[in-house]
Amino acid sequence: MKKVFVYGDFNILHPGHLRLLKFAKDSGNYLIVGVNSDKVSHKGINQDIRLESIQATSYVDEAFILDISPVDYIKQNKPDIVVKGKEHENKDNLELEIVNGYGGKLLFGSGEIGFSSLDLLKQEFLSSNYNVNHNFNYIKRHNFGLSDLKNIIEKFKKLNVLVIGDTIVDEYITCEPLGMSQEDPTIVVSPLLNDKFIGGAAIVASHAKTLGANVKFISVAGDDENYDFVKDGLKKLDIDVSLYTDTTRPTTLKQRFRANTKTLLRVNHLKQHGIGKDIENQILKDIEKNIKDIDLIIFSDFSYGVLTNTLIKSITKKGLENNIFMVADSQSSSQVGDISKFKDMTLVTPTEREIRLSLNDFESGLVVLSDKLANKTKAKYIFTTLGAEGMMIYNNANNGLLTDNINALGNIVKDVSGAGDSLLTCSAMALSVGATIWQSAYLGSLASAIQVSRVGNIPIQKDEILKELE
Repeated sequence: MKKVFVYGDFNILHPGHLRLLKFAKDSGNYLIVGVNSDKVSHKGINQDIRLESIQATSYVDEAFILDISPVDYIKQNKPDIVVKGKEHENKDNLELEIVNGYGGKLLFGSGEIGFSSLDLLKQEFLSSNYNVNHNFNYIKRHNFGLSDLKNIIEKFKKLNVLVIGDTIVDEYITCEPLGMSQEDPTIVVSPLLNDKFIGGAAIVASHAKTLGANVKFISVAGDDENYDFVKDGLKKLDIDVSLYTDTTRPTTLKQRFRANTKTLLRVNHLKQHGIGKDIENQILKDIEKNIKDIDLIIFSDFSYGVLTNTLIKSITKKGLENNIFMVADSQSSSQVGDISKFKDMTLVTPTEREIRLSLNDFESGLVVLSDKLANKTKAKYIFTTLGAEGMMIYNNANNGLLTDNINALGNIVKDVSGAGDSLLTCSAMALSVGATIWQSAYLGSLASAIQVSRVGNIPIQKDEILKELE
């Protein structure tokens, strides 16, 4: 680890300081900042306040009150790099001889003119300001109230949920746009910030847990650092994790390069071949051991090889034998999935494109498509997600209305990735505790509205939904 040391008064933390700190952090791996004590700085701002402002800065890994001279600190601790402002470069610098003596470096820099504060950029990920517009006409039409939905949410804690599917890690690389290359028409950016999130079936398991259920998660990942990232993240949520290692594939990684709140490019690192028979057998043994305790099975399929036909058929058979609610989603955003391979599900939640692909029908209307899919798969309920147009509900249970629709409940959309996962999870859990199709669809739409209001896959909290039902 290359340690970098910066010191100063830092009375009023301004953009010049932030540029200097960014320059320092970019020069190594671990940034240490010494804030001159009140004995050294006599400019009227208490040392604790000055230290607090430095500690709140994204670049800083460690900050402390510097009670001794910077030269003495450098002698004692020998940081790899010492950084000072560019204005000191042509002055006498007592640090230079000391740093050179132990093989370190003294650098001068004040950061880039085009600097963008990481503290401001981080707000894109940390903030979740959403505005839900309830559809009271829908609520009245189906004869329930918001209090009924609150009661449904409170029942989630009784559920034992099994989630199985493809694990994905989503990495957001926030960039500063520099312009267009003069050699060719290429957009040029400079990466500023990396944020990783658990995605795919793993975020479905996370949603289920933070909404209140007991969760068992089964998936496959590569022998790499992202395996540990996923497993550690799920363990922190107290999820029972069976994450099998497949050395023939990396853990699926999707990198999104973003600038000015827009995604410029997505790069997928993955292998899509099916898992081997040995891992299939281990998964089936694992499920056989736990099947009696399961209330709900969620298939979260991204067509990256975990949910083979053998697994789908075997697990579905066990689910039917044990009278377990089963739901499925098979995504076809940048890949080709097939929702129709999931038979006898209580609920499936495809997009319009996913239904059309599975039926090879690009002309029929939505109701006809749903009818065809229901006949092909014997799905009880179908929620067709339509992006900004909301969702169409198809009731194949022969009780009440055949179809209805819910408009998109949220009007702040920052990131649509993950919307379908939150919808699937919340709706499925609602059905499992006795909600009607109409109530479960509404709760799923509410979860989706919350999810799209923030950047990155962040698990939906039970209290977030309850707050919107007050």
